Amino acid sequence: MESQQDTAPEAQSAGASSGNRNISSRLIVNALPVNDEERKRFVQAAGGIRQKFVNSVADRGNMLWHAEVPEELQTEVTAILGNVKPEQASACPRLEWLQTWSAGVDRYVAPGALGEHTVVTNATGAYGLPVGEHMFALMWALMKQLPDYSRNQAAHRWEDAGDVLSPQGGSVVVIGTGDIGSYFARLAKSVGMHTYGVRRDASRGADGIDEIHSFDDLDDLLALADVVAMVVPSTPQTHHLLDARRLALLKPNAIVINAGRGDAIDPKALLDVLHEGGIRGAGLDVTEPEPLPADDPLWDEPRCLITPHVAGGNHLAQTSTAIISIALENVRRYAAGKPFINRRR
Repeated sequence: MESQQDTAPEAQSAGASSGNRNISSRLIVNALPVNDEERKRFVQAAGGIRQKFVNSVADRGNMLWHAEVPEELQTEVTAILGNVKPEQASACPRLEWLQTWSAGVDRYVAPGALGEHTVVTNATGAYGLPVGEHMFALMWALMKQLPDYSRNQAAHRWEDAGDVLSPQGGSVVVIGTGDIGSYFARLAKSVGMHTYGVRRDASRGADGIDEIHSFDDLDDLLALADVVAMVVPSTPQTHHLLDARRLALLKPNAIVINAGRGDAIDPKALLDVLHEGGIRGAGLDVTEPEPLPADDPLWDEPRCLITPHVAGGNHLAQTSTAIISIALENVRRYAAGKPFINRRR
């Protein structure tokens, strides 16, 4: 995950490749739930390119943003703002550009998912604050035994849950140091933690990271970690990145936080290490599979704190505002034939 402004200098946007075409031949389907003022801004940003708005502002403030291209527009649309299903996007023969409201675009950039000439841009830069804070809250809750006290309250039981931890003087290994990982790292540093970052290109630093490392160093770093914070996409290289062998490298008081993709952790190995007391706890906003089935034993594991993939949602007003700001900037660039920000393909 990279910063909001990461764009290869040589990369040309779909707008640039079609800059000489008649504006009337292009159509943006805007599936963002925008209000009247935001709609005016999108119309202005499009510079005369036709734009169809297909969502309601009433959908704001929850996780139910749905995007769909009306069937009668599928042969005309050249740009889509919103997370339509990949199969619907691929059925739009003239599609030049897809702007997602998510940071993750795994399903859109998978081989064969979209036409080879369709540019994909995302909303990286909108989620550092909400997801980073959510991860931070999971960490604090597990350090201070808050899940135990919540269970005690539900049972009307006045009982001391025992020892707690402080982040002061501890070490956190942040796996994935883009927007979200960097924001979490800055929060961790603010309470006295030393931050190690793990990314593919260790020659590039990241905000909030004291020491940057490649994945080759991961095993050594895990042995040092008081907290492991994971924010990686779903790829063959990250599948079960934390498996039984690597979980066994952690300290008995270590905490694992995952807010990237659920399949970065082997769930069976995690359940085993939690059940055996091999680590202090795990805070999961993502799981494998997802949604987590009602009969999955992780639900009943007292050392595991689970939230249903809500950290990166649009529950926070600032998140929606940031998503719209990123999309607006890219609409301007599409209209002007300039390179996009947040290009992922």
